[in-house]
Amino acid sequence: MKRALIAGFVASALAFPAAAALKPGKKAPDFTAEGYQAGKPINFSLAEARKKGPVVVYFFPAAETAGCNLEARLFAEATDEFKANGATVIGVTSGNLDKLAAFSADTEKCSGKFPVAADPGAKIAKQYDATLAVRPGWSSRTSYVISPSGEVLLAYDNLSPNDHVSQTMAAVKAYKANK
Repeated sequence: MKRALIAGFVASALAFPAAAALKPGKKAPDFTAEGYQAGKPINFSLAEARKKGPVVVYFFPAAETAGCNLEARLFAEATDEFKANGATVIGVTSGNLDKLAAFSADTEKCSGKFPVAADPGAKIAKQYDATLAVRPGWSSRTSYVISPSGEVLLAYDNLSPNDHVSQTMAAVKAYKANK
């Protein structure tokens, strides 16, 4: 019985992550981070990426986990459409950092289409209020669209990986339509 109660509590906590603190219209913190694209080390700068257009910053809990693998594949499949709309995509995680290089290159996941940044200790995720309530050292599944001026255009927080691409794509297209 006790085990069932604990499992129910954990499932509830995972189903309802904290709402993203950075609301549309707020300034997004710039960050730089080391990471990988197509298995090769990169340094990512949000300030530099914003010079090219809007940036989709999607936080995910951990490389090589079922939901994160699916989300990475969905973002990889949509990368060309994001680029066609002037947007850059970056994945950021605090979990399973030792697997990030392979994850970035795997054709079933990122396919080398976009960079994934390592966030040891969830320092970047904390600035974006994107940490898991049940595991604060890991990123939550929260996606942001950041304008070239650094304004948050969208904050979407949902542990399910299914709608992050459609939500961020809609925000990128709305931004483009209004420019």
